[in-house]
Amino acid sequence: MDDVSLPKVRLPEPAPEPSPGGAGAGEALLRTEGLSLWYGSARALHNITLGIPPHRVTAFIGPSGCGKSTLLRCFNRLNDLIDHVRIEGRVAIAGHDLYGPGVDAIELRKRVGMVFQKSNPFPKSIYENIAYALRLHGLRERRRLDEVVEQSLRGAALWDEVKDRLHRSALGLSGGQQQRLCIARAIAIQPDILLMDEPASALDPIATARIEDLILELKQRFTIVIVTHNMQQAARISDYTAFFYLGELIEFDTTRRVFTNPSQQQTEDYVTGRFG
Repeated sequence: MDDVSLPKVRLPEPAPEPSPGGAGAGEALLRTEGLSLWYGSARALHNITLGIPPHRVTAFIGPSGCGKSTLLRCFNRLNDLIDHVRIEGRVAIAGHDLYGPGVDAIELRKRVGMVFQKSNPFPKSIYENIAYALRLHGLRERRRLDEVVEQSLRGAALWDEVKDRLHRSALGLSGGQQQRLCIARAIAIQPDILLMDEPASALDPIATARIEDLILELKQRFTIVIVTHNMQQAARISDYTAFFYLGELIEFDTTRRVFTNPSQQQTEDYVTGRFG
Protein backbone atom coordinates (compact mmCIF):
# COMPACT_ATOMS: atom_id res chain seq x y z
CA MET A 1 0.00 0.00 0.00
CA ASP A 2 1.29 3.49 -0.82
CA ASP A 3 2.14 5.76 2.07
CA VAL A 4 -0.45 8.37 2.85
CA SER A 5 0.99 11.87 2.95
CA LEU A 6 -0.78 14.03 5.50
CA PRO A 7 -1.48 17.49 4.08
CA LYS A 8 0.19 20.56 5.52
CA VAL A 9 -2.20 22.21 7.95
CA ARG A 10 -0.27 25.10 9.43
CA LEU A 11 -2.58 27.99 10.18
CA PRO A 12 -1.17 31.40 9.16
CA GLU A 13 -2.71 33.36 12.03
CA PRO A 14 -3.00 32.57 15.74
CA ALA A 15 -6.29 31.16 16.93
CA PRO A 16 -8.70 33.42 18.79
CA GLU A 17 -8.15 33.87 22.50
CA PRO A 18 -9.55 31.04 24.64
CA SER A 19 -13.26 31.35 25.19
CA PRO A 20 -15.03 30.81 28.53
CA GLY A 21 -16.31 27.51 27.22
CA GLY A 22 -12.85 25.96 27.19
CA ALA A 23 -10.91 24.32 24.37
CA GLY A 24 -13.88 22.39 23.14
CA ALA A 25 -15.60 25.64 22.22
CA GLY A 26 -13.18 26.32 19.35
CA GLU A 27 -11.75 24.44 16.43
CA ALA A 28 -9.14 21.84 17.41
CA LEU A 29 -6.04 21.17 15.33
CA LEU A 30 -5.20 17.94 17.17
CA ARG A 31 -8.02 15.76 18.49
CA THR A 32 -8.36 12.44 20.26
CA GLU A 33 -11.60 10.47 20.45
CA GLY A 34 -12.06 7.55 22.83
CA LEU A 35 -8.31 6.93 22.94
CA SER A 36 -7.18 3.99 25.07
CA LEU A 37 -3.76 2.39 25.30
CA TRP A 38 -2.42 -0.79 26.84
CA TYR A 39 1.14 -1.88 27.63
CA GLY A 40 0.57 -5.60 27.39
CA SER A 41 -2.32 -6.23 29.77
CA ALA A 42 -1.82 -2.98 31.72
CA ARG A 43 -4.15 -0.19 30.63
CA ALA A 44 -2.40 3.19 30.66
CA LEU A 45 -5.04 5.44 29.02
CA HIS A 46 -8.82 5.26 29.43
CA ASN A 47 -11.06 6.68 26.68
CA ILE A 48 -9.32 10.05 26.29
CA THR A 49 -11.29 12.60 24.26
CA LEU A 50 -9.96 16.15 23.92
CA GLY A 51 -9.18 18.80 21.33
CA ILE A 52 -5.92 20.77 21.21
CA PRO A 53 -6.42 24.30 19.80
CA PRO A 54 -3.96 25.74 17.27
CA HIS A 55 -1.29 28.30 18.17
CA ARG A 56 -1.82 27.82 21.89
CA VAL A 57 0.12 26.15 24.67
CA THR A 58 -1.73 23.20 26.19
CA ALA A 59 -0.28 21.76 29.41
CA PHE A 60 -0.78 18.22 30.69
CA ILE A 61 -0.56 17.99 34.48
CA GLY A 62 -1.07 15.21 37.00
CA PRO A 63 0.88 12.91 39.30
CA SER A 64 3.69 10.69 38.01
CA GLY A 65 2.41 7.66 36.13
CA CYS A 66 -0.95 9.18 35.23
CA GLY A 67 -0.51 8.85 31.46
CA LYS A 68 0.64 12.35 30.47
CA SER A 69 3.77 11.32 28.57
CA THR A 70 2.09 8.22 27.16
CA LEU A 71 -0.61 10.42 25.62
CA LEU A 72 2.00 12.85 24.30
CA ARG A 73 3.78 9.99 22.52
CA CYS A 74 0.51 9.01 20.84
CA PHE A 75 0.61 12.29 18.94
CA ASN A 76 3.74 11.34 16.97
CA ARG A 77 3.37 7.56 17.29
CA LEU A 78 6.50 7.05 19.37
CA ASN A 79 4.57 4.36 21.23
CA ASP A 80 4.83 2.33 18.02
CA LEU A 81 8.45 1.69 18.99
CA ILE A 82 7.46 -0.09 22.23
CA ASP A 83 6.66 -3.81 22.16
CA HIS A 84 3.20 -5.08 23.10
CA VAL A 85 1.45 -1.69 22.87
CA ARG A 86 -2.18 -1.74 21.76
CA ILE A 87 -4.19 1.38 20.94
CA GLU A 88 -7.91 1.88 20.41
CA GLY A 89 -9.70 5.08 19.45
CA ARG A 90 -8.65 7.89 17.16
CA VAL A 91 -5.96 10.57 17.00
CA ALA A 92 -6.26 13.11 14.19
CA ILE A 93 -4.60 16.27 12.89
CA ALA A 94 -7.10 18.51 11.10
CA GLY A 95 -9.38 15.51 10.74
CA HIS A 96 -6.73 13.15 9.31
CA ASP A 97 -6.38 9.93 11.32
CA LEU A 98 -2.75 9.48 12.39
CA TYR A 99 -3.25 5.74 12.82
CA GLY A 100 -5.08 5.26 9.53
CA PRO A 101 -3.96 2.66 6.97
CA GLY A 102 -0.77 3.61 5.16
CA VAL A 103 0.14 6.67 7.24
CA ASP A 104 3.94 6.94 7.35
CA ALA A 105 4.98 7.39 11.00
CA ILE A 106 8.37 8.81 9.98
CA GLU A 107 6.72 11.44 7.80
CA LEU A 108 4.33 12.20 10.67
CA ARG A 109 7.25 12.92 12.99
CA LYS A 110 8.43 15.64 10.60
CA ARG A 111 5.07 17.30 11.17
CA VAL A 112 4.97 16.72 14.92
CA GLY A 113 8.31 17.63 16.50
CA MET A 114 9.35 16.62 20.01
CA VAL A 115 11.63 17.92 22.74
CA PHE A 116 12.43 15.48 25.53
CA GLN A 117 12.96 15.88 29.25
CA LYS A 118 16.70 15.30 28.98
CA SER A 119 18.44 17.35 26.33
CA ASN A 120 19.87 15.04 23.67
CA PRO A 121 22.16 16.97 21.31
CA PHE A 122 24.06 14.92 18.78
CA PRO A 123 27.80 14.51 19.52
CA LYS A 124 28.48 16.92 16.67
CA SER A 125 29.02 20.64 16.27
CA ILE A 126 26.28 23.12 17.07
CA TYR A 127 25.88 23.77 13.34
CA GLU A 128 25.73 20.07 12.44
CA ASN A 129 23.08 19.37 15.09
CA ILE A 130 20.67 21.32 12.95
CA ALA A 131 22.17 20.83 9.48
CA TYR A 132 22.29 17.05 9.91
CA ALA A 133 18.54 16.93 10.57
CA LEU A 134 17.91 19.18 7.57
CA ARG A 135 20.00 16.99 5.29
CA LEU A 136 18.00 13.96 6.37
CA HIS A 137 14.95 15.81 5.06
CA GLY A 138 16.54 16.58 1.71
CA LEU A 139 18.09 20.04 2.14
CA ARG A 140 21.62 19.98 0.69
CA GLU A 141 22.48 23.47 -0.55
CA ARG A 142 25.08 25.03 1.77
CA ARG A 143 23.77 28.58 1.50
CA ARG A 144 20.26 27.46 2.36
CA LEU A 145 21.55 25.28 5.19
CA ASP A 146 23.37 28.30 6.64
CA GLU A 147 20.16 30.35 6.46
CA VAL A 148 17.98 27.74 8.14
CA VAL A 149 20.54 27.01 10.86
CA GLU A 150 20.68 30.70 11.72
CA GLN A 151 16.89 31.10 11.56
CA SER A 152 16.39 28.09 13.82
CA LEU A 153 18.95 29.25 16.37
CA ARG A 154 17.39 32.70 16.38
CA GLY A 155 13.97 31.11 16.78
CA ALA A 156 15.27 29.26 19.84
CA ALA A 157 16.81 32.46 21.28
CA LEU A 158 20.28 30.92 21.03
CA TRP A 159 21.95 32.58 18.04
CA ASP A 160 23.63 35.46 19.89
CA GLU A 161 25.16 33.03 22.39
CA VAL A 162 26.62 30.58 19.88
CA LYS A 163 27.14 32.44 16.57
CA ASP A 164 30.91 32.64 17.14
CA ARG A 165 31.30 28.92 17.96
CA LEU A 166 28.96 27.18 15.55
CA HIS A 167 31.57 24.56 14.67
CA ARG A 168 32.41 23.62 18.25
CA SER A 169 30.86 20.63 19.96
CA ALA A 170 27.29 21.04 21.15
CA LEU A 171 28.24 19.01 24.20
CA GLY A 172 30.19 22.03 25.46
CA LEU A 173 27.00 24.05 25.92
CA SER A 174 25.29 24.46 29.27
CA GLY A 175 22.23 22.35 30.04
CA GLY A 176 19.85 25.17 29.24
CA GLN A 177 21.65 25.96 26.00
CA GLN A 178 21.60 22.30 24.99
CA GLN A 179 17.84 22.20 25.53
CA ARG A 180 17.36 25.32 23.41
CA LEU A 181 19.54 23.72 20.74
CA CYS A 182 17.23 20.71 20.77
CA ILE A 183 14.30 23.09 20.35
CA ALA A 184 16.10 24.78 17.44
CA ARG A 185 16.66 21.35 15.86
CA ALA A 186 12.98 20.48 16.30
CA ILE A 187 11.66 23.70 14.75
CA ALA A 188 14.19 23.71 11.87
CA ILE A 189 12.01 21.39 9.79
CA GLN A 190 8.94 23.56 10.43
CA PRO A 191 6.55 21.14 12.16
CA ASP A 192 2.91 22.02 12.71
CA ILE A 193 2.92 20.81 16.30
CA LEU A 194 5.70 20.87 18.91
CA LEU A 195 5.54 18.37 21.78
CA MET A 196 7.56 19.01 24.94
CA ASP A 197 7.96 16.36 27.64
CA GLU A 198 9.01 18.21 30.82
CA PRO A 199 11.60 20.25 28.87
CA ALA A 200 12.77 22.30 31.89
CA SER A 201 12.64 19.74 34.68
CA ALA A 202 16.43 19.27 34.75
CA LEU A 203 17.28 22.97 34.46
CA ASP A 204 18.07 25.69 36.98
CA PRO A 205 15.58 28.55 37.52
CA ILE A 206 17.32 30.96 35.13
CA ALA A 207 17.47 28.42 32.30
CA THR A 208 13.88 27.41 33.04
CA ALA A 209 12.73 31.02 32.71
CA ARG A 210 14.44 31.26 29.31
CA ILE A 211 12.72 28.10 28.10
CA GLU A 212 9.35 29.43 29.32
CA ASP A 213 9.87 32.78 27.56
CA LEU A 214 10.80 30.87 24.41
CA ILE A 215 7.65 28.73 24.57
CA LEU A 216 5.51 31.87 24.80
CA GLU A 217 7.21 33.22 21.66
CA LEU A 218 7.00 29.96 19.73
CA LYS A 219 3.25 29.56 20.15
CA GLN A 220 2.81 32.33 17.58
CA ARG A 221 4.26 29.88 15.02
CA PHE A 222 3.51 26.45 16.42
CA THR A 223 0.86 24.56 18.34
CA ILE A 224 2.56 23.44 21.56
CA VAL A 225 1.67 20.62 23.94
CA ILE A 226 3.77 20.40 27.09
CA VAL A 227 3.90 17.81 29.85
CA THR A 228 4.96 19.38 33.14
CA HIS A 229 5.09 18.27 36.75
CA ASN A 230 5.37 21.93 37.75
CA MET A 231 1.91 23.39 38.26
CA GLN A 232 3.30 26.92 38.59
CA GLN A 233 4.91 26.49 35.19
CA ALA A 234 1.62 25.32 33.68
CA ALA A 235 -0.12 28.35 35.18
CA ARG A 236 2.53 30.72 33.81
CA ILE A 237 2.82 29.57 30.21
CA SER A 238 -0.24 27.58 29.14
CA ASP A 239 -3.55 28.69 27.66
CA TYR A 240 -5.25 25.36 28.34
CA THR A 241 -4.62 22.70 30.96
CA ALA A 242 -5.60 19.03 31.05
CA PHE A 243 -5.48 17.23 34.41
CA PHE A 244 -4.94 13.47 34.33
CA TYR A 245 -5.20 10.87 37.08
CA LEU A 246 -4.59 7.12 36.74
CA GLY A 247 -4.83 7.25 32.97
CA GLU A 248 -8.08 9.21 32.89
CA LEU A 249 -8.70 12.76 31.76
CA ILE A 250 -10.34 14.37 34.77
CA GLU A 251 -10.68 17.92 33.49
CA PHE A 252 -9.72 19.99 30.44
CA ASP A 253 -10.38 23.71 30.21
CA THR A 254 -8.69 27.09 30.03
CA THR A 255 -5.77 27.27 32.43
CA ARG A 256 -7.38 30.14 34.33
CA ARG A 257 -10.50 28.11 34.97
CA VAL A 258 -8.64 24.93 35.93
CA PHE A 259 -6.55 26.75 38.50
CA THR A 260 -9.13 29.17 39.87
CA ASN A 261 -12.50 27.51 39.41
CA PRO A 262 -12.16 23.82 38.50
CA SER A 263 -15.33 21.86 37.87
CA GLN A 264 -14.04 18.65 39.49
CA GLN A 265 -13.20 18.25 43.17
CA GLN A 266 -10.31 15.98 42.23
CA THR A 267 -8.78 18.75 40.14
CA GLU A 268 -9.14 21.25 42.97
CA ASP A 269 -7.52 18.83 45.39
CA TYR A 270 -4.54 18.40 43.07
CA VAL A 271 -3.91 22.04 42.14
CA THR A 272 -4.22 23.09 45.78
CA GLY A 273 -1.67 20.50 46.85
CA ARG A 274 -3.95 18.15 48.79
CA PHE A 275 -2.45 15.19 46.93
CA GLY A 276 0.08 14.46 44.21
